[in-house]
Amino acid sequence: MASSLPPRLLRALGRLNASYPWDHNAHYHRWIMRQLPRRVSSALDVGCGAGELARLLAVRSEMVHGVDSDADIVERARESTRAGAPVRYTVGDAVGELPGGPHQVITCVAVLHHLPFGEALTAFRQQLAPGGTLVVVGLARAASPVDHLLGLAAIPLNPVIGWLKNGGRRATSRPVAMTARTRPATMTFPEIRREARRILPGVRLRRRLFWRYTMVWQRS
Repeated sequence: MASSLPPRLLRALGRLNASYPWDHNAHYHRWIMRQLPRRVSSALDVGCGAGELARLLAVRSEMVHGVDSDADIVERARESTRAGAPVRYTVGDAVGELPGGPHQVITCVAVLHHLPFGEALTAFRQQLAPGGTLVVVGLARAASPVDHLLGLAAIPLNPVIGWLKNGGRRATSRPVAMTARTRPATMTFPEIRREARRILPGVRLRRRLFWRYTMVWQRS
C-alpha cells in the first residue's frame, strides 16, 4: 500500500522520519502499565533491551527480571539502572532460559516474532502466576486489507508523532531500540490470533497503529 503513494511524498516522509526518529515500542509502555496491577511481587520483561520498560515496572514490582539474548544491550541496561533498584538483568534465551517464576506480570515487546511462537507462549503461560497478567506488543506480517490500511494511515502519522516527541527539534541520535537487530515478522495477525487462542484461552488481541498488535491474557 505504501507504494501507492507518490515517490516524492515517500522520499519526503523518509527524510522527516530520519530527522525525527522515535521509539515505536516505548510508545506503548504507558498503555502496558495501564493493563497491570498497581503492585506486584515479581515481574518479568522478556527481551528487555536497554531496560526502559523494566525500570518502569520496578515502580510497581518488588522485583523485576529483565532477560535479553544480547549481552551488550543487557550491559547497557545495567549501566542505565540506578544502584539499588529492584531490577535484575540476565543474558539468556527468551524461551529456554527464563528467570524462575512464577511471575505476576510478564511483558514482551517487539520480541515474539523473533521466537518460536507457540513455544514462547507456552513458556510464558508456565511462568505466569495464577491471576497474573501477560502483556505482549508484537509485530505481524501485513496481509489483509485492514493491515494495509492501518499501515497506510501510519505512514504520514509517523513523522508527525516523531516531530511531537522530539519537541520539534531534529534528533542527533536514534533511540536505542532502533539500533537493535531486527527480523521481519512472518506470521499474519489471523495466524497469531488462532495460535494464541489455542495456547491462552480467553486471550485478547487487537491490531494497532505503527505496525504493532497487542495481546493481553490473565491466567485464572
